[in-house]
Amino acid sequence: MEKWKDELTEQLASAFLSLNTVEEVYNFLEDVATIGEIKALSQRLEVARLLRRNHTYPQIAQLTGASTATISRVRKFLDYGADGYGVVLNRLEENGKNVTNKK
Repeated sequence: MEKWKDELTEQLASAFLSLNTVEEVYNFLEDVATIGEIKALSQRLEVARLLRRNHTYPQIAQLTGASTATISRVRKFLDYGADGYGVVLNRLEENGKNVTNKK
């Protein structure tokens, strides 16, 4: 197991998997994270989606308000990460649950 993965992070992952509805996820996120943290995670996911659609850094910064440092970090994980963004974005696209049509 990687250094950051332990019993507590396993419990957190299991907590997310136990949720059945979007409303349950919203309620859990509201209790476990600050609005700023939730917004930051949401922004990173949108940055990843836009990068996969070949938007430029300036376009992404304008559309999302993300800094170029954040965009670069997301690009790094898209290219060299554990494919977490890829799995999530593919599933959102398959289920029609992303904001692809907005941008």
